[in-house]
Amino acid sequence: MLIARKGLRMGNALANFSNIIIPALIFYVVGYGIIHHTNVYEDFIKGAKDGFHTVIDIMPTLIGLMMAVGILRSSGFLEFFGGLLGKLTEPFGLPAPVVPVIIVKLFSSSAATGLVLDIFKNYGTDSRIGLMTSILLSCTETCFYTMSVYYMAAKVTRTRYTLAGALLATAAGVAMSVVMTGLMLQG
Repeated sequence: MLIARKGLRMGNALANFSNIIIPALIFYVVGYGIIHHTNVYEDFIKGAKDGFHTVIDIMPTLIGLMMAVGILRSSGFLEFFGGLLGKLTEPFGLPAPVVPVIIVKLFSSSAATGLVLDIFKNYGTDSRIGLMTSILLSCTETCFYTMSVYYMAAKVTRTRYTLAGALLATAAGVAMSVVMTGLMLQG
């Protein structure tokens, strides 16, 4: 009971903190601009224009990624490929229906969310597969999308170890989702 009360107080403190953090940040930026004699509004407008140009530059890549994921999903290839890989992953606790989510999440978070909703519909949100998929979606990143969009916008040509690091982090997220699901269902 004491732990629950402390958790409730901590939750209230975080909620109150989150209510003041954005206004405090805005006042900080304006105050910084006043102290350093900077026109914050003009800088904001310039940044917004630069951001808009970046969006225009990355739009073809974004459309291409969305089209490719849509084609793979509609053709049934993802389920087929997930079934093949599932034979290898199931002994490690990773069910076959979850494998397409991992693959798609590397490219598109919104398409992966669509697959997650299909899993919820077929298996339920409280099932082992549903829980694992929820955790998995939170523990992984859209590596290829992020790299292509941001490196293209910044005109980076040498990515060094970014892909290897991102795939290693994704593998760690997948492994932890399997472990966390097992722990949640045990206790």
